[in-house]
Amino acid sequence: MEQANIELIPSNHEVKIIDRREIYLTGVKKITSFDHEEFLLETTMGILLLKGSGLEILKLDTHDGNVRIKGKINSYQYLENGKEKSKEDSFIAKLFK
Repeated sequence: MEQANIELIPSNHEVKIIDRREIYLTGVKKITSFDHEEFLLETTMGILLLKGSGLEILKLDTHDGNVRIKGKINSYQYLENGKEKSKEDSFIAKLFK
């Protein structure tokens, strides 16, 4: 995965997916890393992991914090503290508290 660290000026956060072929994001503060299968973005609402295939940036507006990405969108997920948090980990952690 390519390290990017592209700093953007944030706004309100919005996610719009069109036919799983294109995603439009607002409120993006930073693009941390990206490649053709995965984007890791810091948004005003937390860290967002976007997965798919053939992903590439169509538009990058650093002034408003808007990003448009095309490719096949498979999933997007907000991460806890920058790491994926599984239900199993949560359950086990609760047992040993």
